[in-house]
Amino acid sequence: MILSKKLIFLFLTILISGCSNLNLDKNIVEPQLKEYKDIPKVFFCPQDDCEGELFRAINKAKSSVHCAFYDFDLERSVNVLNKKSKTMDIKLVVDDANFYNIRHLKFARKDPSYGLMHNKFCIIDNKIVLTGSFNPTENGAYKNNNNLIIIESFYLSRNYEDEFNELWNSEFRKGNNVIYPEFYLNNKKIENYFCPEDNCAYYVADKIKKAKNTIYFMTFSFTNSRIATAIILKHYEGLDIKGVFEARQVSNKGVFEARQVSKYSRFNLLEYQGIDVKKDNNKANMHHKVFIIDNKTVITGSFNPTEGADKRNDENILIIHDKRIANLFMQEFENIYNQELPD
Repeated sequence: MILSKKLIFLFLTILISGCSNLNLDKNIVEPQLKEYKDIPKVFFCPQDDCEGELFRAINKAKSSVHCAFYDFDLERSVNVLNKKSKTMDIKLVVDDANFYNIRHLKFARKDPSYGLMHNKFCIIDNKIVLTGSFNPTENGAYKNNNNLIIIESFYLSRNYEDEFNELWNSEFRKGNNVIYPEFYLNNKKIENYFCPEDNCAYYVADKIKKAKNTIYFMTFSFTNSRIATAIILKHYEGLDIKGVFEARQVSNKGVFEARQVSKYSRFNLLEYQGIDVKKDNNKANMHHKVFIIDNKTVITGSFNPTEGADKRNDENILIIHDKRIANLFMQEFENIYNQELPD
């Protein structure tokens, strides 16, 4: 029996998706990559149990857990990693600014170099990725506004595992470009990039430039001129734009200085241009790094839209083209945008 090229490609795609340990050539250019897995799960801290979700995911691991966290002090999750390290492949990378909390763990390494190892992700059993803005700390889980996404995906796991191995081998602030920048999960397009090697700010600005109707965003820190300019241009095209900034990160400098000096927050500049921006009302931190485009595309991850995040830190972003997930993030945006200061 002679199989068609389409059937052969489908068979190979299914075969590869089920074999996460294959040593694939990174230079292979494949047609549209597709896989079908469980629907991604999205959680918002502190209203959702982000600590519990992280703990349960780690506790279910069968063979390996590789994590890169800017900060990590949740005792229950630290303890389960330590227990599993006796029989499994457990590895952890933490930024040197916060390494003290886990210095006793034999499977932990720190980033001692200039800039931040600012990631927040885990790869479990070479097939499940946890990422978002959530640092596994008491503040991250119970005080700050954060998001946590859990996705089962061969392609995404390969991307994050490749990035993790660079960090584990002390290749900070450099490395190879992402292996699978685009693929389809359950017929929904996902893009994935790592900073600084993949130029994250370019992709964020590119999605903003392609917006047709709405741009909503929540940012802990926002100083990047390219992304601010893209938003302003869309404002003058008449799009509906709203943004929430973490109040503590908003510069007190004047509009002129905010426009001229890249290290300052873009809050004043966007407000001056007539864009609907406001400061958050969480007494702790509004820690999201999120853009929602046209109610159907979500950009999230560890990447604050800043010059440092784009050029000096180790960061990651996910761009998810999925109306269901966009709707969940829109609900979170509305809650934060309309949040009143507590009495």
